[in-house]
Amino acid sequence: MGDLHLILNGDDFGRAESINEAIIRAHREGVLTSASLMVTGAAFEDAVERARRHPTLAVGLHLVLVDADGRVPASRMRRFAHAMAELPKDPFLAGLRCFLSPRARAEVLSEMTAQFECFLEAGLPLAHVDAHYLFHLHPTILWLLVPLAERYGVPGMRLPRDELRLTLRLNRQRLASKVTWASVYALLNRLAERRLRCSTLAFTDRVYGLLQSGRMHEPFVSNLVRHIPPKVHSAELYFHPSTCSLGEPYGPNPGDLAALLSPALRSAIEERGAALTSYAALGAGCARRGS
Repeated sequence: MGDLHLILNGDDFGRAESINEAIIRAHREGVLTSASLMVTGAAFEDAVERARRHPTLAVGLHLVLVDADGRVPASRMRRFAHAMAELPKDPFLAGLRCFLSPRARAEVLSEMTAQFECFLEAGLPLAHVDAHYLFHLHPTILWLLVPLAERYGVPGMRLPRDELRLTLRLNRQRLASKVTWASVYALLNRLAERRLRCSTLAFTDRVYGLLQSGRMHEPFVSNLVRHIPPKVHSAELYFHPSTCSLGEPYGPNPGDLAALLSPALRSAIEERGAALTSYAALGAGCARRGS
């Protein structure tokens, strides 16, 4: 069915020890190839220690710019109206503020730089970059982030080009939200792709997980792997695994972990003849761009 390279990524690494434990277990015992690390997370140091003990896990930066603590201390941001140590909770309002305010854009750039520096200080190879709530797709954020990522030598970035038809064929739950998200992100992805094609950053042909966020469970994922179109040569599937539920509708949750540990998923990957990889490996290859 063609040459397919799969990245299976766990988000929110560093947010909680239950997530850290799930990600390491899914890598050690399952099919997880990479993780996105929140340097602002309460369990950041625990995540770094675990990652150091498992160097085959590719780790990227999961930028946090909304609804969490920032990395830049308020004492360094006195010249701004709002310190990034107090990140806005609403992604829409945060994006609007960045678009309208040069001061807010300076705050965001300072915060992103601080998070990159924190990641590098941990001593881990930087495999990729993405953002909490996919906030890196906001055009204003993306235009700030791409040159920053290039400066830090990031191999790749998530471009969440999910497939609505395929997702609905496999699971029609939350139909209205899936159609809405697909419409919104189709526009954002088109804008982002134009920018990424002018950069050194690798991205995959498809990314699955947006429309099924928090419910990347088996057998959905196994069926998804079997039905990825032959024209797709690289894809990321991202999960929100945890050893216990955090009571959030879009994860993290034990169901995502169970999928990553499932022999059925491993069999589906083998049947498809897919190779497991990471953005670092994808970026080092000959084909650095999605199709």
